[in-house]
Amino acid sequence: MHRPFTVVSRPGPVIATAIHAGHELRPDVAQHIALAADARLREEDPATERIADFGATLVSVHASRFQVDLNRERHAAVYRTPADAWELDVWRGERPPSVVAGSLAEYDAFFEAMRALIADTIVREGHCIVLDVHSYNHRRSGPDGPPAPVAENPEVNLGTGSLDDMWSPVARSVSVALTDAGYDVRSNVKFMGGAFPRWVNGTFARHACALAIEFKKTYVDEWTGEIDEVAVDRARAALRGAAGRAARALGEVAL
Repeated sequence: MHRPFTVVSRPGPVIATAIHAGHELRPDVAQHIALAADARLREEDPATERIADFGATLVSVHASRFQVDLNRERHAAVYRTPADAWELDVWRGERPPSVVAGSLAEYDAFFEAMRALIADTIVREGHCIVLDVHSYNHRRSGPDGPPAPVAENPEVNLGTGSLDDMWSPVARSVSVALTDAGYDVRSNVKFMGGAFPRWVNGTFARHACALAIEFKKTYVDEWTGEIDEVAVDRARAALRGAAGRAARALGEVAL
């Protein structure tokens, strides 16, 4: 049976999510998708579910973002035109209404589950930190083309666009921890965080915060999909340290 996502519950206030990690398609979606698997993979976030598996509660999404994009608003969660999807022709013809309905049902189920998970964590811990783990492309000029300029493409982009100032100590602790782990970390250079962290920060305001953490795809070849296992291990260890510091930083937040 197709499971769009799984949750592994663990103690502590931190939840790690990998909502673009998935590559799977439901059969009814697959028969209408025009994109080859490698083209989909290039825009997905492979292995981020492994990077996010550092010991906190883990939410892994198995469904491809080309089936349902959980980091966009509901009305835009099923791509419609090439403009919605990096100018890619996603569909063979029109999207069947039944496919859209099935994907939106998954969208609703995910947010219902996250609402319950975060609420339960707040009850148990008094607060909750969501680290929303992603990756981003920097070699769009092709497999033999030059990478995008480093000045505009940090190794880690910390998206805090929807974060209330009260959570600044938490964001700062994550940034410092990842910097101490040897990464070039900058905030809101490439991305400010999508619909999912914005929903967390708006829904739970004074009791939970969500930060988007975007790793540049130096741990995976964008064009072949080959994973650098050492780089994945390094990123996971860095996030483990960042999560620990973030949890301790809660003492600086007036809850």
